[in-house]
Amino acid sequence: MIPFSLRLTVSGGREALARLVTITAAVAIGVGLLLSTFAAVNALDRVNDRQRWMNTGAAGATATAPVDRLWWEAREDYHDGRSVFRVEVAAEGPTAPVPPGLTGLPAPGEYAASPALQKLMRDTPAAELADRFPGRLAGTVGDAALPSPDSLTVVVGGTVDEVRALPGATAVTSIATTVPAECDHACFGAGVHGDSMLLILTVVAGALIFPVLVFIGTATRLSAASREQRFAAMRLVGATPGQISVVSAVESAVAAVAGTLAGFGVYFALRPLVADVPFTGDRFFVTDLGLSPAQAAGVALGVPLAAAAAARLALRRVVVSPLGVSRRVTPKPPRAWRLIPLVAGLAELGYLVVRHPSTTSGQSAGYLSGFVLVMLGLVIGGPWLTMAAARAVARRTGRPASLIAMRRLADDPKTGFRAVAGLVLALFVTTATVGIIGTINAERGTALGGDALVRKAIVDDPLLAGDSVINGDVAGTIPAVSADVAAQARAVPGFEGMALAHENPARLGAVRRGDRPLVPVLVRCSELAQIPMVGHCAPGAAVAAVDRFQFVDLQSDSGHEWPAVPISPEEVDKLPVRLIYATTDGSTPAMERLRTIFSRNYPTHVARVADDWASEAQKKLQGWRQLANVVLLTTLPIAGCGLAVSVVAGLSDRRRPFAMLRLTGAPLRLLQRVVGLESALPLLVVAALAIGTGFASAALFLRSQMGYDLASPGALYYGLTSFGIVASLGIIASTLPLLRRITGPEAARNG
Repeated sequence: MIPFSLRLTVSGGREALARLVTITAAVAIGVGLLLSTFAAVNALDRVNDRQRWMNTGAAGATATAPVDRLWWEAREDYHDGRSVFRVEVAAEGPTAPVPPGLTGLPAPGEYAASPALQKLMRDTPAAELADRFPGRLAGTVGDAALPSPDSLTVVVGGTVDEVRALPGATAVTSIATTVPAECDHACFGAGVHGDSMLLILTVVAGALIFPVLVFIGTATRLSAASREQRFAAMRLVGATPGQISVVSAVESAVAAVAGTLAGFGVYFALRPLVADVPFTGDRFFVTDLGLSPAQAAGVALGVPLAAAAAARLALRRVVVSPLGVSRRVTPKPPRAWRLIPLVAGLAELGYLVVRHPSTTSGQSAGYLSGFVLVMLGLVIGGPWLTMAAARAVARRTGRPASLIAMRRLADDPKTGFRAVAGLVLALFVTTATVGIIGTINAERGTALGGDALVRKAIVDDPLLAGDSVINGDVAGTIPAVSADVAAQARAVPGFEGMALAHENPARLGAVRRGDRPLVPVLVRCSELAQIPMVGHCAPGAAVAAVDRFQFVDLQSDSGHEWPAVPISPEEVDKLPVRLIYATTDGSTPAMERLRTIFSRNYPTHVARVADDWASEAQKKLQGWRQLANVVLLTTLPIAGCGLAVSVVAGLSDRRRPFAMLRLTGAPLRLLQRVVGLESALPLLVVAALAIGTGFASAALFLRSQMGYDLASPGALYYGLTSFGIVASLGIIASTLPLLRRITGPEAARNG
């Protein structure tokens, strides 16, 4: 039977060939997007794995080995809002461990940089970046150590005494390969802090799968009615139910197998495009977008099997009775129990608000199962909602087109809803995703980077690391700022002012905050006047006691008057300098030149600007924004394609009844209104429910996982959603001209 089935599949004329090509193309698109979704989740895991070496020296991340010790000090530097991961290393002997991506450690006076950093140094004046790294470029940090092709990473070689003197330096005998148990200030990269992104990406990936699967299922049911007629005729001439099952399964599987193979080609073609989507704030390496053997095998085997199973289920009536096709009866109406999965999914998400899982795996399982239940509920409950709406409209209308359309929908709501199922799921996924990500952006994106005055300032303060925190006070000072360094800073084009915050050993002006004292730093009033955004001195005062965090946190409070302290400016000048605070005209060259001067002269300090404090948060927010855009740009087109295929398939399947209506005098415009209403009513009714449940699910997730209240999405969401619904109605309208061609007299004659 299989050879006969194959011959029957490809020898059915132009219609059969067109159906085969359409199903193949639809399955290929769906499979390609499905594989790309899996690959994006896998890429995040690979990115995390390649960042673990950055946490060398953190508690619980670095094992011991019988080799020479390596002195290690890691920090984050910045350039124009971009993070630069910098490691200072010094080996005590030839067997010291070497970080990934390097063939050997850079010697004192040498450094190795990532390709992206090398390019940035070539494109940027040396005084703004390259001069921060002592010595010469002697190597390249390879891809094995880089989370992204855009990663800015540098490994600087030094002597043991130089590196050991840096705050937070540690001696290690191996490079970290695990996530540290505790981070303090020694952890870097999304490999440690990527749980929330992985959780959201997992939920979104699971959500994206459903519209794709609906699209594939819709495509494999093309021309179901005509195939039922043909298979019923085969039953009448003696074919057994088993033979019919084989023929239908082979026919569907051929297109599904061809589409699946082509889908892998679509996936490989999409990989460069997906790699450029900065889910984590940076691009992926194309090689990161790989599939596990289980995923590849599951898709390669599962899609054809699912297509064969769908074909088998679609022909239940033919198998039972060869006359079943011509003796169609009204199917049993759907029952209200179909809403149970929808209610159960929302109830599970509500339960997680009260009992929040403590582990990431528990959270992923709980939220993913809740979202899946809601989506299943929309699909399962959609026919009942369609039937209820159709019956309600039928009771309130007297127009022929409306009566015909509503009664057809009420008699067979499953078929009517199937056409819009993909779009309904797309609206739910889009609404929930945009609601979640938009709220995160609203909550975490507020006031990032400070006001305009603070954004022109740069603070050079001690490196924060482990032992440098003593009794809530940060150790790490410099004896004094030399006249040469001060002259270099003032010579920078765009420089405006500078103040030195000195140690306060006598604790002048100290206050208590809670159960511990807050010791201010001492600043000359003549210098404080150069940085008005921090505040000002009392009239006639010479030295003020200023809250150190006003500098460190880059806060702006120009109206604040700091108390005077009984110490002379000359005495203050003799005290060690805790930090340097400078202001510029806000231009990037001025900020980066000052940063380079401070970094080169004071390696135990780190120079930051307001945008640096927010850069990592902004990068994550940008990644979430990109993720929301991907959801919008992926689900709505998939749903639109599925809607077009479904409407065309429905027209093809009903060509004979429509042709008979035209022969009996029904005008073409009446039939077009019937088809339009049959497709538009389920779309609008269930779309409203999908949007509502999307917002509800997002609100429950945000309250449970992050403690946020749902924020209203922006105009872009409402615009795109409205556009998606209007475009869907346009797709329905664009198929209506087909009625004239497929409902001619020959359709009734050949039925």
